[in-house]
Amino acid sequence: MSQDMRRKMIVRAVLPLVIEHGAAVTTAQVARAAGIGEGTVFRAFKDKNELIEACVLEALCPDDVLRAVAEISLDQPLADRLEEAADALSAHLRRIGAMVAAMQTSGRPPTRGPDAPRPDRRQSFLAVRGAVAELFEPDRDRLRLPAEQLGRIFLSMPLSRVRDDQQARAAELVDAFLNGAVTA
Repeated sequence: MSQDMRRKMIVRAVLPLVIEHGAAVTTAQVARAAGIGEGTVFRAFKDKNELIEACVLEALCPDDVLRAVAEISLDQPLADRLEEAADALSAHLRRIGAMVAAMQTSGRPPTRGPDAPRPDRRQSFLAVRGAVAELFEPDRDRLRLPAEQLGRIFLSMPLSRVRDDQQARAAELVDAFLNGAVTA
């Protein structure tokens, strides 16, 4: 297994622990979760901080939400496609929020060192917006606005599902988005 593949495998296995314990996760917990010896952790990462940074970056990475949106069948009705997208986006945002909370709770703000790689938030947003915009394409002849614009507007809606104590169901958000708030 290449060094990059090993690092990715460890991060994927350990991410739930870091989300639960933040920087307080132990290397023994890391090794158990990844099914490897503690020494292997330190052959893949120079120290626990580097591993934590890799987990933070993984939590911020949009790959999972992009994959989930890409798997949505374009054969189903637009409302169903958008409900699935809202659920995928909410799950991604909850994971980010859980990571930030865990890092703060463990006494380490979710900031990275000066040499740590930084995610390109604009590129991530544009990729997710493009994926969501694709969900509108089968209905483009019925749309009042361009798919890209609808994707941007739609992306602002799942945020309320993460922050609000009375989380709106995806179906409620999609209904308001597609049918508006007032009667005809």
